Amino acid sequence: MAGRRGPVLVGRAVTALLVAASLSVVCVGEVPRPPGCALARGELTVDDLPAGSSVLDCLAVGRVVTHEGAGVAVPEPGTTVSVDALTADGSAHGFTLTVAADGAVSYLYEEARAAHRASAAASRARTDAPAPCTDGAYSTAGRKEYGTYEWFIGDGPLPGRLSHAEGRRAFEDAIATITTSRNDCGYDDTVTAKARFLSSTGNEAGIDRAAHCTRRDGLSVWDAGDIGAVAVATTCSWSRPVPGGPEELLEADVRFNTQDFPFTNRPSGACTHAYDIRSVATHEAGHVFGLGHSGAGHENLTMYANSFACSTDARTLGKGDVLGLRSLY
Repeated sequence: MAGRRGPVLVGRAVTALLVAASLSVVCVGEVPRPPGCALARGELTVDDLPAGSSVLDCLAVGRVVTHEGAGVAVPEPGTTVSVDALTADGSAHGFTLTVAADGAVSYLYEEARAAHRASAAASRARTDAPAPCTDGAYSTAGRKEYGTYEWFIGDGPLPGRLSHAEGRRAFEDAIATITTSRNDCGYDDTVTAKARFLSSTGNEAGIDRAAHCTRRDGLSVWDAGDIGAVAVATTCSWSRPVPGGPEELLEADVRFNTQDFPFTNRPSGACTHAYDIRSVATHEAGHVFGLGHSGAGHENLTMYANSFACSTDARTLGKGDVLGLRSLY
């Protein structure tokens, strides 16, 4: 009897193995998600993808995550993306999303301030703020350019109707203000940051019409276009961790909002509401090289979140701007 039952048991075992194997083939590619990863379609908020979530488990890479109007596309693991906006009223508008090597998400928010101050009120605040050469306030974004920042100009229209040759000179001058810590306060240049213009490009800055950072393409592009009604200009930066130091800049794109704000390269007495291109560009270049906003009460520094219409003051750095760069370079 035992001899006769043996082949039957073996046959059943073989059949079970074949069924299991066929089921495993059917399930290939189906990665079960944790209950908290049932992400809805469209844009997400930081509550939809909370800190500690895994972008791998949630299949979130490339999805846009927003916070108080600012937004970024989730980058690949081991990457940080930051959005920083210059606004007409100096209100905070930006945040940082970091994806660790294991896919875990973390956030860093810029201190929010209500966007309700009129331009006149903001201008009055400048008279109460410390003078630029006595104000040592600064903040940094936890990243820097370890090598040379190589950048391009988009081939579309530029702010102030500048030609591409004029745009290159204006942007180069602004970037050089940062890399040489140009100031009227008597500080020598000890900053080691470097930059080099490469060429015009058909690629666009990785910034969409809502001033959200899209997925990076490997080119650092300066251009102009529509980025919504809030931001005068926006910088998107991508970086990766460096042991024992600030993160390493991978790419930084800058876009001027020519849809909603006028710009000029030569503000005059007749100027009423146009933004000085070099002042705005210097502020954005500060973000490129790792500076954050100086915050309320420091309206006379270049890195305050408003360059103020018709003003050229932000073309040169204040004390805090220089100290911030020195802390990084």
